[in-house]
Amino acid sequence: MASPEEPKGAQAPESGNVSGEPPAAPVEPVYDPMYAAGIATPASMAFPPEAAPPPASSPALGGGGSATLPPPPSGPDDDHDEDGMLRMSFMEHLEELRRRIFLMLIGVGVAFAASLTFSKELWHFVQAPAVDALTTLGIKGVNGGPPQLTQIAPMEAFNIIWLKMPILAAVFLSAPWILYQIWAFMAPGFAKNERRWASPLVLCSAGLFLLGGCFGYFVAFRYGLTFLLGLGRDSGVAAMVSVTEYFDLFVNVMLGIALVFELPILIFFLTLLHVVSPRFLIKNSRYAILGIVILAAIITPTPDVFNLVLFATPMCALFYVGIFASYLLVLHREHRKFPWAKVIKWTVIVLAVLAALVYAAMLKYHLRIVPHWPFLMR
Repeated sequence: MASPEEPKGAQAPESGNVSGEPPAAPVEPVYDPMYAAGIATPASMAFPPEAAPPPASSPALGGGGSATLPPPPSGPDDDHDEDGMLRMSFMEHLEELRRRIFLMLIGVGVAFAASLTFSKELWHFVQAPAVDALTTLGIKGVNGGPPQLTQIAPMEAFNIIWLKMPILAAVFLSAPWILYQIWAFMAPGFAKNERRWASPLVLCSAGLFLLGGCFGYFVAFRYGLTFLLGLGRDSGVAAMVSVTEYFDLFVNVMLGIALVFELPILIFFLTLLHVVSPRFLIKNSRYAILGIVILAAIITPTPDVFNLVLFATPMCALFYVGIFASYLLVLHREHRKFPWAKVIKWTVIVLAVLAALVYAAMLKYHLRIVPHWPFLMR
């Protein structure tokens, strides 16, 4: 029997939908991470073909296939971020700090043992500025011999020569090791491209620390001590220097100047942390110079202007050296190069002109070079 004619425009239902009802809306596929971990998921959960993992043979999943579940996707290392900086908890920071302090103390202890072996030689080196200053002032020792320092308390010589002085020498000798441990503690907080500054930073820090000690010993402390001991000479006051008082002044000046010479490292470090910039330092240089003069007035053991200038001049020079190092760091970040060839060329020209002027002055005023300040004498 023939079927009745279908009305015009009617369409036959799609295969699989014989009832003629409109097809249901497609279910949005959702990826369940529990599925990848091997945990059963609801049967109604659908996965897109490109995201669904192969069926597993686990009974919990109800599958009989032989394929196994792939391992969960591996994410980035939780202990490091994108820049390579190490993530540590608070207790891990404390443990690392304790370990670094312990290594510092070991280095100081080794240097102390070595310094204790040469205590007498070190003491002759330490008291040399006082002996030179007293000799310059015309003060003689017992029976017309070289001047000597005075021991007042019974334990004074033991505390200074065999305890405090070796500790001071150990601090200077172990300065590179101490600075390395400080950097090693802070290095995990820097990115990988910034950690390569570690070796130059440690070497420059140790070199500037020792250079500051040498400047204080050979220049600043000697002239300051001569000035102080000569203040009462015209008033009938005889100079008698105690071992303890002299050593305390020696330590304050040596350590103070050595720490001040770390100014370029401080500026470089602040630039590395994006705290300051060369433009900011140049713009506010007048305030920095004022602070340097005030600091020099505090460190200087004498109130005269000569020693104040003697302290402040190298500190101002170190400030601009720090600005130059900061500028080099900024150029490195911006992938630009510094014109070293031109700078070296003009530096050589300036030094040659200065050398010619000095030589002309030596010929005109009959000066000669001496191995102490002011290095030129008649």
